[in-house]
Amino acid sequence: MVNVRYSKTRTLVEGAMMIALSTVLSMVKLFEMPYGGTVTLLSMLPLIMMSMRHGTKWGLFIAFVHGVLQILQDPSTVAAAGNLTAQVGCVLLDYLLAFGVLGLAALFAKPFSNRLLGVAVAAFGTCALRFVCSFLSGWLLWGSYKDYYDWAKDLPVWLYSFVYNISYMLPETILTIVGAVLLMKAMPKEFERR
Repeated sequence: MVNVRYSKTRTLVEGAMMIALSTVLSMVKLFEMPYGGTVTLLSMLPLIMMSMRHGTKWGLFIAFVHGVLQILQDPSTVAAAGNLTAQVGCVLLDYLLAFGVLGLAALFAKPFSNRLLGVAVAAFGTCALRFVCSFLSGWLLWGSYKDYYDWAKDLPVWLYSFVYNISYMLPETILTIVGAVLLMKAMPKEFERR
């Protein structure tokens, strides 16, 4: 009984450290879009690692908490959404679901016996799901922002959202995959299931 509590306590502390690390890394912005979206220094990687190390349940929990903290750090995005329906959509698509999907990394990696390949697929899959959340948010909630860009004025809203969100999510995804693979090669035990 004592070992189980210690294990849960240790996992919770590790999760808190991963949230803190992810939060700090999210502040290191390599590139920032004018109306939301950034390329950061591997800010998603600690959340993906948490899922890889402790499974989907812990991964989802830690990623959800991180999403809530991101809202609290800068609630102006939610406020800018206009009405209550758009604000709820913003909270879900831009924060809770967008970060929550990172907790699914263990599910993406599970089918692969090659752990390195599993980590790469997990990083790609979770980043792709995060892109889908951002794309849907841009299409459903932020489409009016396309008029601020000359290149986007004649585009359908869905295409504007795709181009806008892929412009920062693709580099973020590539960095996350490369970071995950390099970290896995350097510290393979850190990606083992606990």
